[in-house]
Amino acid sequence: MNKILSFVFFAGLASSALCDDTSTVDLWNADRTLIVDAENIELDTLRWLARAVVVMADSPRDPQFLRQIALLESDMAVLVDRDVIVITDTDPERSSSLRRQLRPRGFMLVLIGKDGQVKLRKPAPWDLRELSRSIDKTPLRQQEVRDRRTP
Repeated sequence: MNKILSFVFFAGLASSALCDDTSTVDLWNADRTLIVDAENIELDTLRWLARAVVVMADSPRDPQFLRQIALLESDMAVLVDRDVIVITDTDPERSSSLRRQLRPRGFMLVLIGKDGQVKLRKPAPWDLRELSRSIDKTPLRQQEVRDRRTP
């Protein structure tokens, strides 16, 4: 199972994954297979650095949420190659900035481009093939592929 980076606060103490001056983005840059909790990230910090796949649900036990995470974890290399950070939010009571911004109703999958704009919203899980095709159709991704081919 993939590592889920979650800075959940229990009894006022942060989990040990949070370092003094290490940001969530720095941790993700060190290991791009991390799945990040929405409470610890602002979309502006990702602009022009990463695409975000945001997976939201009303509970971490939501069957659609669990299916979506399993689909994403099945081949994280596909997402790493496309500079994708996976962000989760399964607590509507916490009201993260992403939840306020995206306003989900139950389960929702959102693809946010490197420009910070919402590219896709889906009310049901998507597999990596569908998701990677959507990313690959964007002009920025097509330019990235061309730039990699040029010596």
